[in-house]
Amino acid sequence: MDLYDVMRTTGAVRQFTGDPLPDEVLVRILDNARFAPSGGNRQGVHVIAVRDRATREALGALSVTGARRYIAQQRNGEGPWNPLRPMQISAEQLAATEVPAELSAPLLTSAVVLVVCVDLAVVAAFDQDLDRVGLIAGASAYPFVWNVLLAARNEGFGGVLTTMAVAEEPGVKALLGIPDDHAVAAVLPLGRPQRQVTKLTRRPVSQFATRERFDGESL
Repeated sequence: MDLYDVMRTTGAVRQFTGDPLPDEVLVRILDNARFAPSGGNRQGVHVIAVRDRATREALGALSVTGARRYIAQQRNGEGPWNPLRPMQISAEQLAATEVPAELSAPLLTSAVVLVVCVDLAVVAAFDQDLDRVGLIAGASAYPFVWNVLLAARNEGFGGVLTTMAVAEEPGVKALLGIPDDHAVAAVLPLGRPQRQVTKLTRRPVSQFATRERFDGESL
C-alpha cells in the first residue's frame, strides 16, 4: 500500500472477524515497527503478546477502573481524566456508573493483545520537573506503538491503542510479571477488522497549524 493511504486509513479497530493473526505475521509487524525512533536510540520498548483467554479477561477487569471514571465524567459533560480540570462527580456517582461489556470486548475478540511497556531507566523525561503531567517519556514508546498499527494495517489487520488498564498499572504489572522499572504505555488488541474504514475525519491543517507563534496566522 501507498504510505499516505496507510496513514489515512489506519483508524481505531474495535470489532474483529475472529480470523487468526499468525505469529509469523505478528513478527513481521513488529520487525518493521521496531524502526520507530526512540530517545537516544535506546529502544526501551518491550512487547508482551497475550493470547491466553484468562489473561485477557483479567486485563479487561483491570480496565474497569479507568473506563468507569471515563464514562461517568463524559456523561457529566466533563473531559474524562483531564489533568487540568478536577473530577466533579461524587464517589457515589462514580461507583454507581456501569461499564458496558462491549468496552472491554476488543481485548477478548481480537486475535492477540499486545501490552507495550517502556523501560524507564532509558528514557529522557525532560519535563519531569515541570508543574504539569509528564508527556516527554512517551516519545520513546508511542512512535513504536503507532508503527505497529500502521504495519498491521499494511498486513490487512487493525487494532486500537487503549490505555484504560494503566489506571490499575500495579495490577497489570503483577498479572504479566512486568518489572518495577518499566511503565505500561499501551494495550493494543489486534485482529482482522470486520469493516475497514476508507476515510477518516480529521480537522484541516489550517485549524491546528500556525506560523511562527501559537497565535500566529494559520498555515
